[in-house]
Amino acid sequence: MKVHDLKPAPGSHKAKKRIARGIAGRRGKTAGRGMKGQRARGTIPAGFEGGQLPLHKRIPKLRGFNNPFRVEYQAINLDTIEASGLDEVSPESLREIGLVGKNKFVKILGRGELTRKVTVRAHGVSKSAEAAITGAGGSVELVPLPWGDGRPPAKGNAHTNR
Repeated sequence: MKVHDLKPAPGSHKAKKRIARGIAGRRGKTAGRGMKGQRARGTIPAGFEGGQLPLHKRIPKLRGFNNPFRVEYQAINLDTIEASGLDEVSPESLREIGLVGKNKFVKILGRGELTRKVTVRAHGVSKSAEAAITGAGGSVELVPLPWGDGRPPAKGNAHTNR
């Protein structure tokens, strides 16, 4: 077999549309563009949104983008819980011993090992941490976030003057 013998499998290659070849054929004259209008004339720039301010002009230009709906958690690992000696772990008890700031959301992460039974109340728990806590005989309870199941209220400079 030589290079000139190669060809695609039957039916896998379609011939290119030959448009604008005179008025007789079905793809002549207006060549599938219809009669008049913006799409029949010239080209439309990529990203053109019909006169609406395009997405690339609506988003901030430099220095990244701060999501006003971001939810920030303070991470507490299993080895920290083990070292703390607490049997009832909650945002309030972690605040008392200085591991969590005031009004912060707590997420338990799975680094380290747990050797005793612990009851954990937190705003979020990773799967590995939940498996380790229940494996040690403890229990996990999720504390609901203050805004419920929807997205959090917007925060940041863009939303303070509204």
